[in-house]
Amino acid sequence: MKKPELVAWDSAEYLETEEDMALYLEACMEETPDDAAFIVAVLGNIARAKGMSHVQRYR
Repeated sequence: MKKPELVAWDSAEYLETEEDMALYLEACMEETPDDAAFIVAVLGNIARAKGMSHVQRYR
């Protein structure tokens, strides 16, 4: 059986607005409220998304 090909997926690429980021954080906190490492990763994704959107605005 052939192994499925995995594709890299970066949630930060899809967080375009402040509302997207807030909803993403809210959904993740509802999903695993007691997983501090996961929430830290989510906040990192949001920080990267903010950086990406900041760069895109000035292009």
